[in-house]
Amino acid sequence: MPWVYDPHAGGVKIPEKTKESTRKRILAYAEKHYAGRYTRLEIRFRKQFCYIDAYMEPHVPDGFPPPGYPETREQYIERVRNTPTHLCRLRHFSEDRWSVAFYTYSKEKYEPTFFHNGSDHGTPEEGFEIGAIYLMAE
Repeated sequence: MPWVYDPHAGGVKIPEKTKESTRKRILAYAEKHYAGRYTRLEIRFRKQFCYIDAYMEPHVPDGFPPPGYPETREQYIERVRNTPTHLCRLRHFSEDRWSVAFYTYSKEKYEPTFFHNGSDHGTPEEGFEIGAIYLMAE
């Protein structure tokens, strides 16, 4: 069987220096382009992966909760505030060469995807932009 390159397999463990610069880059990009759309971002690293989650203020309509709902309005707000919205997972190959997987809530897993320009590799900022669709929902 011939060898086929897969940008969504393998990767390289992320060095500490790259973790810190990647975190700063993503946070700066998010603040510039999505300020006010999230309350905080959580950026985690594990082996060759960078996971990006957002926390958002919930929209709660008047009259919520309906009769019989299992939690109070305050309990609901607190739970949703503390539940992350998984945006994306980046796979590291080098400092500016990452692949991206979009978190799909319908399958509850990360699904490989391409960057907006059609490439299978890009920067951390371009990867964040893929997941930022969840920040635009409101």
